[in-house]
Amino acid sequence: MSRQTPRVDLHLGPVTASRLACGRQQVKDFRDWQDGRPQTELNFKLYRQATDKLVGLSDATADFLEQHF
Repeated sequence: MSRQTPRVDLHLGPVTASRLACGRQQVKDFRDWQDGRPQTELNFKLYRQATDKLVGLSDATADFLEQHF
């Protein structure tokens, strides 16, 4: 049986250091999936499961992350 989504291997490294903390500790309290906040989207997409991920982000979440770098 073939996979619905193809596997992709990416090797990425940091481009710049973060100016503000934006890790698991900062987003773990954002659990209301319907609140529309960028922190909730990050919590859901990046930390809900412990696997490495490649995800699409909304414009609001991309803007939120841009403030951190």
